[in-house]
Amino acid sequence: MDKIRLVYSQTGRAVWMSHLDTMRTLQRAMNRSGVPIKYSEGFNPHALISILVPLSVGTESLCQMADIRVREEVDLAALPARLTAGMPEGIVVTDAYEDAGKPAEVKWLACEGRWEYDTADPLRMAELCRELFSAPVVVTRRTKRGEGPFTVTEHVRELTFTPEEGFVRVNAVVSCAEPVVNPDLLTAAVGQNLPEAAPDAGRFRRLALYRADGTPYR
Repeated sequence: MDKIRLVYSQTGRAVWMSHLDTMRTLQRAMNRSGVPIKYSEGFNPHALISILVPLSVGTESLCQMADIRVREEVDLAALPARLTAGMPEGIVVTDAYEDAGKPAEVKWLACEGRWEYDTADPLRMAELCRELFSAPVVVTRRTKRGEGPFTVTEHVRELTFTPEEGFVRVNAVVSCAEPVVNPDLLTAAVGQNLPEAAPDAGRFRRLALYRADGTPYR
C-alpha cells in the first residue's frame, strides 16, 4: 500500500478554515490515529498529503478528496471513523480507498446554491436568471494576472433555477479544472449583468465531482 484517498465533508464552522489549516488538520488527525504517513526527503521533510480540488473559504462541501501517501498497510474499513474522531467539528471522513482515479481526470463539479431575496419574488427572479443565462454571459473576474472578462457560460455544463419560499435554489455543474469556475462567479454574473435580479445573500456547497465524460469521479 502506497497511496490512499480520503473522501470527507467540510461543513458548519469548518468552512472558515483556510486550505493550509485544512492540510494541517488532516495531518494532525492522521498522527493522532497512528496512520503511518510518508514524508518527503530533504532538509525540510513534509507530509505527503494533497487536496484534489481546494475549497474556497466559506464554502461547504460534501465531496472533498485528499490523497495520502503511507509507509505501510492501513485498515481502510476502520480509517474513516478513526480519523473523524480526531477531526474538529464539521469535518467528517466518509470513505477511504486505494486505486483512485488520477487527479487530472477531474473536470466537473456539481454544486447547489441558495440565492436569498428579502423582498423580491423568487418566481420572477428565477425567470429573469433563466433568461440571462440562456445566452452567453460575461463576468469580470480576478486572477493572478489581474482582472479581465470571462465568459462564464462556456464552462457551465448544467444550470437550473428553482424558486422556493424566500430564495431561488441554483443547481449547477461547472468546470473545476482549467479553467476553474468558482460557483460564486454565477452570483457575480447576475450582479454585473442583471442587477435587479441580484440576490441579497447567496452561498454554494459542493455536491460531487465528475470526469470529462460526465461519469462520477472516484
